Amino acid sequence: MSDDPGVVVAHGDIVIDRLSALAQALRAQGTRVGLGEVLIAHQALTAVDTSSRDDARLALRSVLCSSHRDIERFEHAFRAVFGDERMHFGQDPYEPLGKIERPVPPRAAVAGDAFGTSEDQDPLAVPAAYSDVELLGHKDFSQYTDAEMAIARVLIARLAQRGPTRLSRRTRPARRRSHTPDLRRVVRASLRTGGEPIQRHWRAPSTRPRPVVLVCDVSGSMTPYARMLIQYMHASVAARRRVEAFAFGTRLTRVTNELGGRDHDRALERAAAAVTDFAGGTRIGSALAELNREHGRRIGRGAVVVILSDGWDRGDPEELGHEMARLRRSAHRLVWLNPLAAHPEFEPLTRGMRAATPYTDELLAGNSLASLEELAVILEDI
Repeated sequence: MSDDPGVVVAHGDIVIDRLSALAQALRAQGTRVGLGEVLIAHQALTAVDTSSRDDARLALRSVLCSSHRDIERFEHAFRAVFGDERMHFGQDPYEPLGKIERPVPPRAAVAGDAFGTSEDQDPLAVPAAYSDVELLGHKDFSQYTDAEMAIARVLIARLAQRGPTRLSRRTRPARRRSHTPDLRRVVRASLRTGGEPIQRHWRAPSTRPRPVVLVCDVSGSMTPYARMLIQYMHASVAARRRVEAFAFGTRLTRVTNELGGRDHDRALERAAAAVTDFAGGTRIGSALAELNREHGRRIGRGAVVVILSDGWDRGDPEELGHEMARLRRSAHRLVWLNPLAAHPEFEPLTRGMRAATPYTDELLAGNSLASLEELAVILEDI
């Protein structure tokens, strides 16, 4: 062991840097790893022989993996951060993991006198916690990296659980007085009081999920956003009942069955195989005409229809306006998500948007998590 305390400080800082990189790699794959897990991982390394790569790997895996599927993610992240093979000391930048001399927890933003540091030196800090939601909330989908898409998948799944409800004809027992008496419970309770209906009971209307129809544009102009929006469609189909999903370019394709199930990657593969006009042209009017005529009974009346498109249309604008008017008469609310609406100077001047806007209840930007959050709020308030 070296007598120079500065060596210990440097090694401790490198250990923290490597653990932070490992935690960031895990978060990029969807594993929940926070500052608390990083500190526990540092303590776990002090309990094993860190000169052994396998011992250090197993110690970190035991504290950073909370489920079986996290193990494979950990192995990928560990190899990405620490490499596949050990090198000689002086060549391997991760060799200091074997130099932890005593179980000292990392210091938080203060340079301690016990390490021989001077007051003029900058304080040493542990990695600061941050929120992925704050970083990705307003970032445009077209600028996402693969790692950010993995993080956003979890956030989109939470947003997809929020949906509209409607009053049902069925009633449920109510604690407070309502306009409908519960005669069955009143009669049953009167048996305890000699047949006198002293206690009063009431029933109130219950709620049930309102149908939601998601229609996504997968034409060439929507390619930067279609992948994330289809992720939202899959999460909605998997999380809630009575959700129908469609994709269109030059023709309409129902992808509700393909997007069913909780395996995200397989669902996207099935949807991609079913939709044959990805990254092609756009005929919104003819797609909505098929939606109204072929799937009108499946959709039913009173649904919330969400169209995800930039409005660039090569079809007949009169046909689009006619089909939008017909769809609006049967829908409870009609919401249009246009990624171009995120621009401060956006105006619906394209042929498609000019024909569709008069029949649209809400026009939102579908380019970020913040816009999907705004959509979730609207759906809950319906």
